[in-house]
Amino acid sequence: EEFLVEISGTTVTITCPLTGGDIEWKSTGGKTGTSNDGKYIITDHDSSPANLSCSNLSGERRELYLNARVCANCEELDALMVTGIITADLLITLGVLILVYYFSKDRKRRASPSPAPRPRGQKMQRPPPVPNPDYEPIRKGQREVYAGLESRGF
Repeated sequence: EEFLVEISGTTVTITCPLTGGDIEWKSTGGKTGTSNDGKYIITDHDSSPANLSCSNLSGERRELYLNARVCANCEELDALMVTGIITADLLITLGVLILVYYFSKDRKRRASPSPAPRPRGQKMQRPPPVPNPDYEPIRKGQREVYAGLESRGF
């Protein structure tokens, strides 16, 4: 058995878990409200804490510490609306990412350092690189050029 607390704007409605007959409410926090059908309604709640108690004619009593934050301009959102907002945000973010990707890809093509664009047809074969005259390849029978380059053991 628990209290049921409902908040709408600045109105707080508390339902007492006790049953049977009239319910008497007492407030120690200076809160004033109306009581009907086991419910205690506080209008224009100022978000200050309050101690409330309810009791029935048979002497049973329940106490509640109320620390509810309320605001006059708040809007209540249901689960469907929150899901829709999150989904829309994700789709917009994904769209921005795709746009940035394609624009940056196009910019790389334009900023290429090649002097002229290559034809898009068949790949042209490149000629072999020009040999560096500082290096001479080792040929059979000409080992004497490199005879002084023996491996040394360290």
